[in-house]
Amino acid sequence: MSKKQNTSSSPLVYSTDPNYLPPSEMNEVETLLPEEQPLKILLETKQRAGKTVTVVVGFVGTEEAINVLGKALKNHCGTGGSVKDGEIIIQGDHRQKIFQYFKAKGYKKAKL
Repeated sequence: MSKKQNTSSSPLVYSTDPNYLPPSEMNEVETLLPEEQPLKILLETKQRAGKTVTVVVGFVGTEEAINVLGKALKNHCGTGGSVKDGEIIIQGDHRQKIFQYFKAKGYKKAKL
């Protein structure tokens, strides 16, 4: 006997809600304006083999928008980095550069 494999990735079997939309059809979060973004700039070394990274958290918006901002920050700082789980990770201690970049671009709620 062969086992049946579930081809659907959703654990939902049935919904009685007439307005229900599957997760794939739900609208993404809209990106807030720069002056409304509650960004925090952090310095971390934990779980990174002693290497220092600057982490920007609190971005509200689409994946595309956070990727664009992450690329702009990497170019501005002249270093590597990545975007994971809604956080922008920049290699090295670049808190002041990132803070100045945010001020120049109109991100008024950015905090160190």
